[in-house]
Amino acid sequence: MKVIVCGAGQVGFGIAERLSREQNDVTVLDSSEELIQSITDLLDVRGIVGHASHPDDLERAGGSEADMLIAATFTDEVNMMACQVAHSLFEIPTKIARVRAQSYLQPKWRNLFSRDNMPIDVVISPEIATGEMVLRRLALPGAFETLHFIDGIVSVVGVTCEEDCPIVDTPLRQLTELFPDLTAVVVGISRDGKIFVPHGGDHMQVGDEIYFAAAHDKVVRTLKIFGHEEKRARRIVIAGGGNVGLYVAQKLEKQEAGIRLKIIESDRQRAISIADELERSIILHGSALDQDLLHEAGVGETEEFIALTNDDQVNILASIMAKRGGAERVTSLINNTDYDALVKSLGVDATINPKATTVSSILRHVRRGRIRGVHTVMDGAAEVIEAEALATSPLVGKPLR
Repeated sequence: MKVIVCGAGQVGFGIAERLSREQNDVTVLDSSEELIQSITDLLDVRGIVGHASHPDDLERAGGSEADMLIAATFTDEVNMMACQVAHSLFEIPTKIARVRAQSYLQPKWRNLFSRDNMPIDVVISPEIATGEMVLRRLALPGAFETLHFIDGIVSVVGVTCEEDCPIVDTPLRQLTELFPDLTAVVVGISRDGKIFVPHGGDHMQVGDEIYFAAAHDKVVRTLKIFGHEEKRARRIVIAGGGNVGLYVAQKLEKQEAGIRLKIIESDRQRAISIADELERSIILHGSALDQDLLHEAGVGETEEFIALTNDDQVNILASIMAKRGGAERVTSLINNTDYDALVKSLGVDATINPKATTVSSILRHVRRGRIRGVHTVMDGAAEVIEAEALATSPLVGKPLR
């Protein structure tokens, strides 16, 4: 498949990396000569320096032969125009655009991205995707990652084996004997930075990061078996009132009665703006790195502190300060995956990577065949795929073993 990826930033790089690894013909288009040089040095892709929305640059990128265009530049309007040009001039069959501004995504404007208006086949909102990941994290506080499949019927959950985990050193095949009615299976184990699919004779060790698949209504019980019985947070502090922070706050106000939510926002005008949009949340203006402000926000009694600013360093430091200030659990939004190992050693309970979330959302629409869902884990080290078994599949009719 011939794919044009517009934008060589973190998301564009992630998409190009995955698609080129799967032997697709990938061309990356970006206005930055430095980014194009970097991506062509590291990946087996073709690089073009130019503007994603300019017809002549799209033509140089192979627009007339492309099967798909993925517009993931930093600017919404460039992404939308690139899709329009791809449709009107080059008749590219599939067009995917990353759109961050929530104004474009309001329900009353749903006809904007139709074939008669702006022909974009799939619109990806990183803020909404990231916000939903935060909400899943809050719903299952014992897990560091939660993925939903088959319209929420099945969940794949990541959990850490602590020292008090009662099933450490137990062969996996014995779990079925110990819990015969439990519809859950361990599908992946990450140990020493490497992930593998376990067999019945494998056992879990303290410090392992485990991925299990279970019926959604069995997830809480399965977490208890792993020694995680954390209660859902009722007192929450969010650092950062941007699009992600506001989305999470609005959802919590609608879905959760009795939530005591406070938001710390450094920009005064933004703080005033989100205060007008929220009904029950308390907005505090100031830096999330201000010890006095954290104390005023009540981190000492907070059950969940979530750092969602646009700065990785601020998120990491604020989370560490909140943890040391008494917060029970802290979650940090981090774009740079190089920080992952560091933050876990410093006591951050969970991290959220917007890039990985966006890449997973886009790949879900790129895969051929009856692929209904694709999620990456461990920064792309593995994938969980939901697919429909067609009559022509060689898998049909064979024992799963």
